Amino acid sequence: MGPLQPLQIKYLNASPASRALTVGASLALAATLVGGLLAVIGPLYTTIALVALGCTIWATARLEHSVWSVLGVIALLPFATLPVKIVLTPTFLDLALAAVFGIYLAQWITRERRQLLTTPVHVFVILFMILSLFSFVAGLRYAGLTSNVARKFAELLLSMVFCLVLVDIIRTPTQLRQVIIILLIVGTIAATIGIVLWVLPDQIAETALSKLAVVGYPNSGIIQYVEQNPELPERAISTSVNPNSLGGFLVMVAALAAPQIMTRFPSTGKRWHAFVLLAPLVGCLVLTFSRGSMAAFGVALLFSAALRYRRLLLILLIIGLIILILPWSQPYVQRFAEGLQGADLATQMRFGEYTDALTLVARYPWLGVGFSGTPDIDTYLGVASVYLTIAENMGLIGLAAFSVLMIAVFSYAWQARPFLARIRGLHPIWLGLMAGLVGALVGGLADHYFFNLEFQHAITIFWIFVGLLLAATRIALESNAENAKTRSGSSPF
Repeated sequence: MGPLQPLQIKYLNASPASRALTVGASLALAATLVGGLLAVIGPLYTTIALVALGCTIWATARLEHSVWSVLGVIALLPFATLPVKIVLTPTFLDLALAAVFGIYLAQWITRERRQLLTTPVHVFVILFMILSLFSFVAGLRYAGLTSNVARKFAELLLSMVFCLVLVDIIRTPTQLRQVIIILLIVGTIAATIGIVLWVLPDQIAETALSKLAVVGYPNSGIIQYVEQNPELPERAISTSVNPNSLGGFLVMVAALAAPQIMTRFPSTGKRWHAFVLLAPLVGCLVLTFSRGSMAAFGVALLFSAALRYRRLLLILLIIGLIILILPWSQPYVQRFAEGLQGADLATQMRFGEYTDALTLVARYPWLGVGFSGTPDIDTYLGVASVYLTIAENMGLIGLAAFSVLMIAVFSYAWQARPFLARIRGLHPIWLGLMAGLVGALVGGLADHYFFNLEFQHAITIFWIFVGLLLAATRIALESNAENAKTRSGSSPF
């Protein structure tokens, strides 16, 4: 039950006269507020405020809606913030997560929710959170605490908590399927926006994106090019500002979508629906010119093919041939070749970052330097690798803890494999979630977005995939346990 439902019940139980009075008073109040807003802030901002109010009411009406709103914000407005400052300036993602936690806690307080569902992996996630907090506090001796760093670190912890909450919220195959469909839809919308903006003339695309400045986006220098050189190809960014960050997100969603085109029971209803979703996801991924993301997507497809759907190898081959043969993709092929040879500026800068990161880790090997800053003037935080980033922030102990956590996630998920076929459509979802995480972990070799405090949405989508995979696995294992119990109860012995 959502927080608005008690009011709905009271309204339906009231007398006709009371309901008429309530409707009239509500309309009068709404007209007054809209008139006041039009007079004070004008029609544009009034429209924005009303749309935001409608979205807020919808998101807080039910817990499922608030979860879907988190996915929508990550895909479509990942860097949006409130246009006004409330002590700090909360992001839209902060508000969406707050809605989830608020409704979830209210359900416990009202005893609507009585049983907490967990998995064995919860222990590893909680231990990693505790170690993160320890490293954060220990690192404060190297650099002073600022409100911005404290907020961003709190967002990191909340993303991990959201992963655990998802496992409790998603209890049935239907709930899981709904979340997967929403994630595929919003991901496809984001990819389509990215393609449209890439096709549009740069000036028109930049003007369109600059309209988002009202919610905290940049208002100039938005369009991205390879090596920041306008003479080189433009990179797709959608509303994610950074093409590599967008690429990482698209890898996970495309890997989730790929098994749906092979299964007899796709969550999308029909296979061609899945093709419609996957095409723009892959198309926009290619247009990001993110070599690490494309390589990660290739590994994710190989993973899915190795486990079940061999025909995905054909799709991977077709994509590769298209990129190799078509004239417009030759700059893409050349950029891949330069990256492998270490001949381009971006790769050389990465090598420099890796060297500096290894220097920092060698000086502070066990617990790292925390998340605030470095103690030495010749070192800095920030390297294009999830694993080196974790090692900088949390040391080798933190990196080992993260590795153990990921091993625990995949080991637990693997236990469900023999029982997935018992629930229609669960296997491709489970496999897509696994492949999405594999893609993120492979992409993490050359990008840092899934553990970078500046990219809250990337961190959150990573932990969402962890939570969804744990939920899918628990559903499969519980189904097997119920079947075994039923067979045992029906036995004459």
